[in-house]
Amino acid sequence: MATQPPANQLPLFYNSLAPLSSQLHPTHGLKPRSDLGFTRGTHAIPVTVDEFPLVQRHYPIVFGVGDNPAPLALVGLQEGENLFLGADDQWEATAYVPAFVRRFPFMLARLTPESQELSLCFDDSSGIVVENDGTPLFEGTEPSETTKAILQFCEQFEQAVMRTRGLMEELTKLDLLMDGEVSIQRDGLAQPAVYRGFRMVDEQKLQNLRGDQARKMVQSGMMGLVYAHLFSLSLISPLFERQFAAASAKAA
Repeated sequence: MATQPPANQLPLFYNSLAPLSSQLHPTHGLKPRSDLGFTRGTHAIPVTVDEFPLVQRHYPIVFGVGDNPAPLALVGLQEGENLFLGADDQWEATAYVPAFVRRFPFMLARLTPESQELSLCFDDSSGIVVENDGTPLFEGTEPSETTKAILQFCEQFEQAVMRTRGLMEELTKLDLLMDGEVSIQRDGLAQPAVYRGFRMVDEQKLQNLRGDQARKMVQSGMMGLVYAHLFSLSLISPLFERQFAAASAKAA
C-alpha cells in the first residue's frame, strides 16, 4: 500500500535535476502552474512532521518500509492512483496539498557527493521553468524575488525534513514501529479488502513505554505527532469508500 523509491533514484516526481544559476539561466522564468497532473501516478506522498496537524485531517499518515522509513500521506490505496486528483488534473479544492507537491519542480541538492552545501536545483523537464517567458528568475546576476521565495520555501522544507528524521530515529530507537495491516469489510464484497506494505506505531508498545521515555516524548512534542498519525488512520475507511466509488464509476 505504501512504497518508497530506492535511495539511488531521484525523488518522487523528479525526472532530472539541473542547478539553477544566472550563468546558465539568465533569461529563464517561472510559468504559472496550471495543474498537478504529475501527481496522478502516485498513491503515497512524503510529508514532514511540520505538516502532521494539517495532513491528519485529510489523509491517513503511515510510514514506509525499508531501512529509512519516512511518513507518507495516503492519497490512494492502489499503486498509481491518486484519488484526490480530478480528471482536469486539479487537486480537490478542499484538501490539503502536501509541501512535497508544492515544492516541485525545485529542490535543494548536493551537486557532488563530496559537497557540503545544498544548491537550488530544478527538474528541467517540468515545463514550467522556461527561457524568455514567465516571471523572471534572475535580475542580471542576482536572484529575483520569486527565486528568493522559492529558495526560502525549499530551505524551510529541508529543515522540516531534518526534524522528521529526528522523529523517525526516535521511533526506531524505541522500537515503536510495526508492520501495518488494515482489513475493510463492505457490503457487496465477498471478502474483506486487506492492505499491507506499510508501517505504523504499535499502540501496545506505546502504552508500555517507561515513564521517563513517555515524558521525553511529551516534552519534545513527539507524542502529539504520534497521536496525529494514529488518529489519521481512521481516514483509511473513507479513503476506501472513495476508491470504491471511483472504481464503480469507471465500471459504469
